[in-house]
Amino acid sequence: MADLELLVAELSKLTVLEAADLVKKLEEKWGVSAAAPVAVAASGPAAAAAAEPVEEKTEFDVVLKDAGAKKIETIKVIRQLTNLGLVEAKTMAETAGAKVLTAVSKQVCCRC
Repeated sequence: MADLELLVAELSKLTVLEAADLVKKLEEKWGVSAAAPVAVAASGPAAAAAAEPVEEKTEFDVVLKDAGAKKIETIKVIRQLTNLGLVEAKTMAETAGAKVLTAVSKQVCCRC
């Protein structure tokens, strides 16, 4: 095993450019990246904006992802929520990503 203190002493003698070149060579040889995730500290106006509390969303769009296995029940619910006719509700149930309701309050949407 190499003497780590001696290795640290030798590496400390490198210039910044030599150290950067060493890092590139080690990355290539070992197939890794020495780049670490960096947390950037915000300053100035950006920091003030980031410190403001985020307003909780109160209105939601109800989007149909998939009618599921019980398509008839889905059509019935769409008709109850939207007052659409049978044909329009069926078309909506068959359309992935269809927006069923817009700007629905949290109480109505979640029924909590």
